[in-house]
Amino acid sequence: MEIDHVLIAVVDLATAAREMEEHHGLASIEGGRHPGWGTANRIVPLGNTYLELVAVVDQAEARHSVFGSWVGRGANISGQPVGWAVRTDDIEDVSRRLGLTVRAGSRVTPTGDRLEWRAAGMEEAAAESSLPFFIKWGPRTPFPGHAVVKHRGGTPRITEILTHGDADRLADWLDGHELPVIVSPGNPTLAAIVLSRVGGAIVLGTQDP
Repeated sequence: MEIDHVLIAVVDLATAAREMEEHHGLASIEGGRHPGWGTANRIVPLGNTYLELVAVVDQAEARHSVFGSWVGRGANISGQPVGWAVRTDDIEDVSRRLGLTVRAGSRVTPTGDRLEWRAAGMEEAAAESSLPFFIKWGPRTPFPGHAVVKHRGGTPRITEILTHGDADRLADWLDGHELPVIVSPGNPTLAAIVLSRVGGAIVLGTQDP
């Protein structure tokens, strides 16, 4: 398992993208709509990982979607990471071990590429954001983090995930796989992420419990 991406819920994608570039030098590209979820996204490619700026674009549709409702709640806190995903090669095994439901997702990019994935644990992660959900990309799906952009100051990498909650619960959730996660006592939430590059670090979020 490895970190796949981090969700940052926003009210307006264009505004959030502009602020991300102005404040942190991080460029993004248009992603696309999530059919049935009521959301759309922009991608900040980071190589083997990425940041997903995501906003509700259809309130009625989002209300009936776990993901859409999650994004809608999180968008009230500007720029705060609200969730994270880890990539796995065997999502069926993960879902059996933890008793999770596997759901298929897809979107079409502005260039016409169709991205397909299967995810598990989204309901649990939405309720307890210190836990990641799991994702497995389709065999012919181009990975969003590999898109070519030019970040001011170079491309950073995610070096720390800062959470509050129960370290033992997280370790069990990840089946002992070691990831760069620091768990502090407090309500079970994703607090912040740290991105590192030559010249310094970028912290997105707050470390307060």
